[in-house]
Amino acid sequence: MLRLAFLFLILGLIAGVLGFTGIAGASFAIAKFLFFVFLLIFVVLLIAGLMLARRLGA
Repeated sequence: MLRLAFLFLILGLIAGVLGFTGIAGASFAIAKFLFFVFLLIFVVLLIAGLMLARRLGA
């Protein structure tokens, strides 16, 4: 998922340089959304992993 966020970020940068402002804006919005979804999933799994490790006594 993070790979897709970077892909849309690069696509947005290229489209912005070439003057396609609508495509660039959409690509940046998609990249930002995917990045925050990835970040949210990472935090949830990190907290779950820490709680499981603490429960197992590690």
